[in-house]
Amino acid sequence: MKVLVAIKRVIDPYVKVRVKNDGSGVETNNVKMAMNPFCEIAVEEAVRLKEAVRLKEAVRLKEAGTVEEVVVVSVGETSCQEQLRTALALGADRAIHIEAETGLEPLTVAKVFQSVMEKEQPGLVLMGKQSIDSDNNQVAQMLSALTGRPQGTFASNVTIDSDTVTVTREVDGGLETLQLMLPAIISTDLRLNEPRYASLPNIMKAKKKPMEQLTLADFGIDASRHQEVLNVVPPPERQGGVRVASVSELVDKLKNEAKVI
Repeated sequence: MKVLVAIKRVIDPYVKVRVKNDGSGVETNNVKMAMNPFCEIAVEEAVRLKEAVRLKEAVRLKEAGTVEEVVVVSVGETSCQEQLRTALALGADRAIHIEAETGLEPLTVAKVFQSVMEKEQPGLVLMGKQSIDSDNNQVAQMLSALTGRPQGTFASNVTIDSDTVTVTREVDGGLETLQLMLPAIISTDLRLNEPRYASLPNIMKAKKKPMEQLTLADFGIDASRHQEVLNVVPPPERQGGVRVASVSELVDKLKNEAKVI
């Protein structure tokens, strides 16, 4: 079975984000970029599913003949290839880069992956539940609607058994378990796994792994925008906290300074 994994290039989560002077967006020039953390979890899960067939405790999975190939896909500028190579170093088998401008709307991205699914015919699609830059949390759901495939979002556990996949997903009230018929679409949550670090030998091997380069025109997809960002502003700076000597002083400050009561 083939697993398709979507990844996105974002600002490194440990970098302090700066807003441009003109308020048109956030500064990305000379800023460290990385793979979206949720996408990294999706890559790790796909690689683990592939490795499971070689583990002694995964005899049941081996008999089912599960994951044989992991394909990573990214939509964006040429710089996305850096993150694709990282995914290849983590254990993916090949990569597909679809050249496009940054900041595509979620529906456009979903349509791109719909076309990729038609081309690759994967048994399973894994993607992060959201990207840490736009936080839309929409692509997986839109892709499921466009393709008519079952979906399991916010997955904290994934188990493949023959022609079905069991997904434990995190919901407001606790955990929910779903059984989906393959092919299916799953979005990953933080507690699904802990991504590995790429070893130096695997980084070197990744340079020789195949990477296909396509464009939106190859799929006949219109990237016209239906949304417009009017302005981006940083959050207001918070004032330092103070110690109070008594409850009455606390109530006085909440009432007269913070004006919350």
